Amino acid sequence: MVEGKPRLNYRGAEVIAAEGACDAALSLTNLRLLSAEVPPLPLKTCDRPATCKCKYRHFDDRRRKFPRRVEHATGYRGAERRVRRGRRDGDFA
Repeated sequence: MVEGKPRLNYRGAEVIAAEGACDAALSLTNLRLLSAEVPPLPLKTCDRPATCKCKYRHFDDRRRKFPRRVEHATGYRGAERRVRRGRRDGDFA
């Protein structure tokens, strides 16, 4: 079995509109999509398909930032109010 790069399930891409690009390409700028959902170039609604110079920019992740749960994982800073007690009579002594 050959080991390679791990498959990235949420790999993303965005369309980079070239100078003088059509309105369809301009509407997709700064919009990251899953790689499987990015439309092929030239776009179907492109009014200059013969001279289209638009490109893709690929990313390992579709998101622009890391998940919020990582950013806010600072923990609870209040006093610990949980009490460890068991179910047996000897645990309450």
